[in-house]
Amino acid sequence: MGQTVKSIKSKEDKIFDVVNTIFLSLICLAVLYPLYFVIIASISNPNMVYNGEVWLFPKEITFEGYKRIFSDPKIWLGYKNTVVYTVVGTVVQVSLTLMAAYALSRKDLYGKSFFMMVILFTMFFNGGLIPTYLVVKDLGMLNTIWAMILPKAVAVWNLIVARSFFEENIPSELLEAGKIDGCSNTKFFLKVVLPLSKPIIAVMVLFYAVGQWNSYFDALIYLNDESLYPLQLILRNILTQNQLSIKMLSDLDNLAAQQQIGEIIKYGIIIVGALPLLIVYPFVQRHFVKGVLIGGVKG
Repeated sequence: MGQTVKSIKSKEDKIFDVVNTIFLSLICLAVLYPLYFVIIASISNPNMVYNGEVWLFPKEITFEGYKRIFSDPKIWLGYKNTVVYTVVGTVVQVSLTLMAAYALSRKDLYGKSFFMMVILFTMFFNGGLIPTYLVVKDLGMLNTIWAMILPKAVAVWNLIVARSFFEENIPSELLEAGKIDGCSNTKFFLKVVLPLSKPIIAVMVLFYAVGQWNSYFDALIYLNDESLYPLQLILRNILTQNQLSIKMLSDLDNLAAQQQIGEIIKYGIIIVGALPLLIVYPFVQRHFVKGVLIGGVKG
């Protein structure tokens, strides 16, 4: 009694553990090395990067690429636009999602099943890109901030997760007690439901903010004014179409030098676009894990 029973692993279990560790290590290496290479290439001598001499450690460290990137006003404008789209978009998206999810979680909502069926239908089928573009155009949202926010204001999956959370964690007895005290539905939602829903609010904010920060396709379709371009679209144009700003390379007359500097600028641009999320993610990853579990849909 009281003695600790040590688990004895069989030979097959030990072999499985070794193979599993090696396999997972290779996966981690395949995922992390490209990011590591981009980081070291962005601060290495452009001649060595261009010649393929950089692969494990940075060589002749230089921040020339970053200096040229941040000397371009388009980058700063893209940052400003992305921050605005992310903040405003997240507020609108989270607000609409929570309100709709709470309404659909109420047992006394007339036609609840019909509304859920219609919403689920849109999760699997939609009108397509051209009809959506025409709707956005007819609503006068082209070349406006709202073209980046309203067409994707509510994600159906997030709505389902939030609804399940409300069904599982907000008992109907609370509403009945509130009504006895003269609490209206709106006041109950604002004063009771939201304070009890901080975990799901945090998850929704993270999901929507990350999606909004990384979004570029909507801007590609709905925005023609370069002053409204988000950072991701500017970076995409540089990476895929070699649209390096003249200001970045204005002091280089040699074509070979421009190509070499252009390479480390592209690596630096990848870091510039991902850096905010790379900084934030370690502090909020537990919310991402919780987002997979919280409000899980029961069969």
